[in-house]
Amino acid sequence: MNLPTRLASLLLLTVMAVGCASRGSAMTDSSSPALSPLDACAERYVKLVLALGQHDSNYVDAYYGPKAWAEEAKASPLSLEELATRASALVTELEAVPVSSDEMLALRRSYLLRQTDSLATRARLLRGEKLSFDEESQALYNARAPVHTTEHFEQVQAELERLLPGPGPLMDRIERFRQEFIIPKEKLDVVFRTALDEARRRTLAHIPLPAGEGISLEYVTNKTWSGYNWYQGSAKSLIQINTDLPIFISRAIDLAAHEGYPGHHVYNVLLEQHLLRERGWVEFSVYALFSPQSLIAEGSANYGIDVAFPDAPKYLREVLFPLAGLDPKRADLYVSVEKLAHKLNYAENEAVRGYLDGRLTREQARDWLARYRLMSLERATKFMANADAVRAYVINYNLGRDMVADFIERQGGTDEAPDKRWQLFQELLSSPRLPGDLR
Repeated sequence: MNLPTRLASLLLLTVMAVGCASRGSAMTDSSSPALSPLDACAERYVKLVLALGQHDSNYVDAYYGPKAWAEEAKASPLSLEELATRASALVTELEAVPVSSDEMLALRRSYLLRQTDSLATRARLLRGEKLSFDEESQALYNARAPVHTTEHFEQVQAELERLLPGPGPLMDRIERFRQEFIIPKEKLDVVFRTALDEARRRTLAHIPLPAGEGISLEYVTNKTWSGYNWYQGSAKSLIQINTDLPIFISRAIDLAAHEGYPGHHVYNVLLEQHLLRERGWVEFSVYALFSPQSLIAEGSANYGIDVAFPDAPKYLREVLFPLAGLDPKRADLYVSVEKLAHKLNYAENEAVRGYLDGRLTREQARDWLARYRLMSLERATKFMANADAVRAYVINYNLGRDMVADFIERQGGTDEAPDKRWQLFQELLSSPRLPGDLR
């Protein structure tokens, strides 16, 4: 690069970096200290998330920042076109901010950049732009799920056939088998609270949480999901459990760890404590659901089940089965079946991929799930009822879990080194890392 060109480039970088600072400063009191470029960009990012939330009621999953910003978003709504334009401009300015030699600051810049770029895409999608399943997952979640053939699922099902031999279709056999392991409704609360308390006890042995943190538990109906964590801020969460469909005993551990400890609740608590409160990074006062952060959130929550309950078969057999009034002698076979069936979860991606790409109708995708995911038709129907809203979000559960597991285990956080795994897990949950940072 020749000198005049280099000087011109440096001037452009300076002007664009100052653009974040100058616009951000206009939003603060004149007596406040000048914001850094990233601080100013972060304010604009939060306001764009809140503005997009006026068009998409599911987009803002949690917000505990300044009330005035939320009120401003309602009082002065932006069009989707204006939102996409402003987000794209912010991406350009963030790209011009130099990458810091400080790892956390470099991660923060990358976080803001990827989250804002995803927001711009979401605004365009809401305006009617069409993307394929893979294009959407890459643009919104910074990752692309591998394709799995029917042969892959058939191989897993062949192993299940050996565990559950007998007449009739495997889907019917596995559904009848699972009926033996439903938590009686009158036992739901004691089983879930026991699992949640144990998940918390195990997590606190490795991850310190602020005083006063806690979770409220509610049982709800008429939802398309099985469980949800609504983070309230100030280290408090509300977990809702949907009782529309029968709940199998293994879901007690799954939901306790995924929605609670060390999953969503702990992730949000640590981000709030270490990044928002201690560092003052305002972008962590809001959680944009359809964004790269969700792959980390869902992936770490699913991997957190293994982190907290490496002895899940033993805990189920000795604690939760008796508590639910189920036969502990059947626990080992149940765990073996569910472990194998879990390998079919990428079938959910393929069903939604085929549906969104126009190769499958909703009914065909439902039947595909029943055939290859071994879902009951009732559960498959409920799953596909949510497909238009969730879309490529499904990759965050399975691909997200595998990416988080690979990231931690590559650094030595294996089954043989549980303390190291907890340490690396805590570091991930306390950082602004996104999918691209896990590779």
